[in-house]
Amino acid sequence: MILVTGGTGLIGSHLLYHLAKSGKPVKAIYRTKKSLDKVTKVFGYYSDTPASLFDKITWFKADITDVSSMEAAFEDVDQVYHCAALISFDPRHLDQLIQTNTDATANLVNLCVANGVKKMCYVSSIAAIGPSVGGKMANEENEWNDAQVSVYGLTKHDAELEVWRGSQEGLQVVVVNPGVILGPGFWRSGSGSFFTYANKGKKRFVPGGTGFVSVNDVVNSMTQLMDSDIAGERFILVGANLGYGDIFGKIAARFGVDAPKKQVPFWVLEFFWRWDWLRSKLRRKRRRLTKNMTKGLYQREIYDNSKIKNALSFTFESLDDTLDFCCEKFKSDSL
Repeated sequence: MILVTGGTGLIGSHLLYHLAKSGKPVKAIYRTKKSLDKVTKVFGYYSDTPASLFDKITWFKADITDVSSMEAAFEDVDQVYHCAALISFDPRHLDQLIQTNTDATANLVNLCVANGVKKMCYVSSIAAIGPSVGGKMANEENEWNDAQVSVYGLTKHDAELEVWRGSQEGLQVVVVNPGVILGPGFWRSGSGSFFTYANKGKKRFVPGGTGFVSVNDVVNSMTQLMDSDIAGERFILVGANLGYGDIFGKIAARFGVDAPKKQVPFWVLEFFWRWDWLRSKLRRKRRRLTKNMTKGLYQREIYDNSKIKNALSFTFESLDDTLDFCCEKFKSDSL
């Protein structure tokens, strides 16, 4: 039996589709009934009968920050995919990030150990890898520096430490560190907002760049790792390293709108993060740009994906094909 946390998110919903389609018995955690609609919608991108696949999943209403609500879901579970996380780069949300990303992961590791789970896959992030330095590709052995990362990256890194602690207690683990994940749905949050922004024909783009990967590559690598003998390892999942201007240009071309051609000047970004900080203090608004985020835009982050390629003979799908599919679904959802 397989248990998936974060089953109503981008990765989790695609993972559940893959597992349900393969016929594997699977349980999933959800918090609200409304969030389940997102799963059915994602299934509908790939299947004409999404309800039949959805009904194969045993759903548990629980909160990953509440151990007692999670205990029943672990009965007869052999594998756990921990996909749930809170994504925020606002320093004011540090306590919530610690609770959801770090403390909840510690709780799940404890439950895995206590219930004799055979293997756990933890979905971390390239934010927990740290930036590439001196134009060199960052890899799984990248030197960690707390001072150069976001609060989100900090809590994901600390969550990884909890996973490694579990490995010392006898739990087999694998960790994946995806880049920016591209997949259909969730158009108003995370990477989905890239499509919403580009579709508006905006004129400006931010400098810098990072690693991108398709959601299907993330799911396929996770399931292959869990079905293998590999344990005690982490893997960067990046299909291509692209500038933000490049990715917005590719999406805009598929929507038939003008691509953003003007890079936001660094002096504007330096002014904006200060103004944004003051705005958050005076009006209690969520931060949209922090000092660390701004500093991160000064260089284009590049990541080495050779480890996962060599370990699984893994081939990443073309991001152009991924963008074609995502833009097609965005258009159909917008009708």
